[in-house]
Amino acid sequence: MYRTTELRITGRFLIGILAVALAGCSVAPREAIVDPVDLPGAFSDSGREPLPDRWWQAFEDPALDALIARAVAENFTLRSVWDRFFQAEQEAIRAGARLLPEVDYHGSARRIRRQTPREGEYSTDYAVGLSASYEVDLWNRLGSLEEAAVLDAQAAREDITAAAVTLSAAVAKTWYQLAEVVLQDQLIAEQAAINQQVLEIITLQFRQGQVEASNVFRQRQLIEATEGQRIRVQQQKALLEHQLAILVGRVPGDWAPEMPTGLPALPALPAAGVPSDLLLRRPDLRRGANAIAAADARVYAAVADQYPRLGLTASAETGAAGIGDLFDDWAGTLAATIVGPLLDGSRRRAEVRRTEAVLSERVNTYAQQVLTAVAEVEDALRQEHHQLRTIANVDRQLDLAEQVYERTRESYLKGRLDYLRVLDALVSRQTLQRDALTAQRLLIEHRIDLYRSLAGGWELSPPASAAADPETHTFSEDQQ
Repeated sequence: MYRTTELRITGRFLIGILAVALAGCSVAPREAIVDPVDLPGAFSDSGREPLPDRWWQAFEDPALDALIARAVAENFTLRSVWDRFFQAEQEAIRAGARLLPEVDYHGSARRIRRQTPREGEYSTDYAVGLSASYEVDLWNRLGSLEEAAVLDAQAAREDITAAAVTLSAAVAKTWYQLAEVVLQDQLIAEQAAINQQVLEIITLQFRQGQVEASNVFRQRQLIEATEGQRIRVQQQKALLEHQLAILVGRVPGDWAPEMPTGLPALPALPAAGVPSDLLLRRPDLRRGANAIAAADARVYAAVADQYPRLGLTASAETGAAGIGDLFDDWAGTLAATIVGPLLDGSRRRAEVRRTEAVLSERVNTYAQQVLTAVAEVEDALRQEHHQLRTIANVDRQLDLAEQVYERTRESYLKGRLDYLRVLDALVSRQTLQRDALTAQRLLIEHRIDLYRSLAGGWELSPPASAAADPETHTFSEDQQ
């Protein structure tokens, strides 16, 4: 049984504790991180068309739209990035909980038997109680740790967007590589038919004694070489189908897309803006900025950990022989404690230096990311510029090769040239025809690289399997 007690903590006692805690302690204010890279005022080239969030829509390809939508919803790598975000989100909630009082309850029931000379006597005791503890965040140590955890979660959210942008670019590149392979297969089939027609002509001339047997063998060799090209193209087609299946979360061999019908026309050049726009637009750079801010918050927390901590605890407990009498008698306590480091073997100082090194590392990593981001835009612009020149050059070569082949073929049929000149012209023309398709596909890939390097992402929904309870995800779009 408990008797009523009363505990008074005087204002003088609390003031004394705070005076001890605050004496000689101060935490330096945090300073903003200076941008580590001086960026130029403009890119080397820029268009005027605004870049859509879903950048691939510029190609006006419904099949590509459907593939990217499926990949974003079902790609397992992207789902794992979502899972890492959910983990970071819950870590932020845990860090925030340390700023609130922690309240626990307890209860017990006890049956007691006392043996007397004549008989046994039984009694029952019941007890319930509450206990609470709270750390006064004098130096904003706990607040800084919560801030760092929230920034980590926001960085993880940017990882999702960055992964989605990378995934969409991978799907688009694979799709148009497949489109080129389909066109190459069709072209090689046409070339094989032409080579077969030439073989029939040469075979007839051989039978009439007009040409040597070596000419027939050379043409047959060209037909076999063309067939070898087709085999390699068909092998590449199968591999690209498998790669595309993996990107959209399907089993290779059990799923295949509808075959593309061709390569798209190059869309108008998008507006690149200025390099400083990338800092706010690109998710990987936004992630880097959040990582720096989180590291900075942890430096502050490590510094604050060197100073005393003030804790408050309170408890209330009641007990009785009957449940109905539980609250007749109760006991309560309220206490304040102060704990500060005296000797720790420089552990806290080492932690401060470690967190400062982490901050420095992230600033340098961010600077490298900024340089890489600017280089990616510039590289894509330059590659597209030079690829357009390459395509024009290949087209001119192909026009000349067509003329050379027609004239050498005509001269051969009139007996003015030997067959080797015709064969060389034919091989040159067919090679340039295949090169022209590859050059066109590379131009599309360079544009995809430009879109990816400028893309800022779009609104994404959590995958159903990873977000069974959407209410558990607490960050709003503004926070993200």
